[in-house]
Amino acid sequence: MPSARGTLPWSPAASLTDLLAPPVAAAITSVPGALVAPIAATLADTASFCEAYDVSPAASANCVIVAGRRGDVTTYAAVMVLATHRADVNGVVRRHLGARKISFAPHEDAVGLTGMEFGGITPVGLPDGWPILVDDAVVGAGEVVVGSGLRRSKLLLAGADLMTLPGAERLHLANPL
Repeated sequence: MPSARGTLPWSPAASLTDLLAPPVAAAITSVPGALVAPIAATLADTASFCEAYDVSPAASANCVIVAGRRGDVTTYAAVMVLATHRADVNGVVRRHLGARKISFAPHEDAVGLTGMEFGGITPVGLPDGWPILVDDAVVGAGEVVVGSGLRRSKLLLAGADLMTLPGAERLHLANPL
């Protein structure tokens, strides 16, 4: 039966920093209970990952980077939602950031600004000053699987622990699919 831990060999993330992108490795002590496990990079996408490793989609939290614009100012933020939910980016997230327009950040910006691989971006180790908008369902989910900054591994942590990250804000920003 699918669970948050699935069939993966989890180990303390702080002791296996080679499985983390450099900015994630530098910030991993901010989430002391985080675990890491290697995966096949070709299975990093949520649906493939959950199926291959028997992880419940309800325990998989996706991190998307958005770019909100007002005039000449662009604000980047991370949005954390469960794989079973859909974020209200154009409504709740846009209004919360005070943006006139909002979109998913271009691939080059998401990768270049975070120092992480596309498909592995995580809220741990994001640039200073970036808001991390965490949906209520993620905070209440118990253990969740998130990216590690690399496509070849995943982090396991308590959803509530995301609220200890700098810039983290809890919002009702998503609804079940």
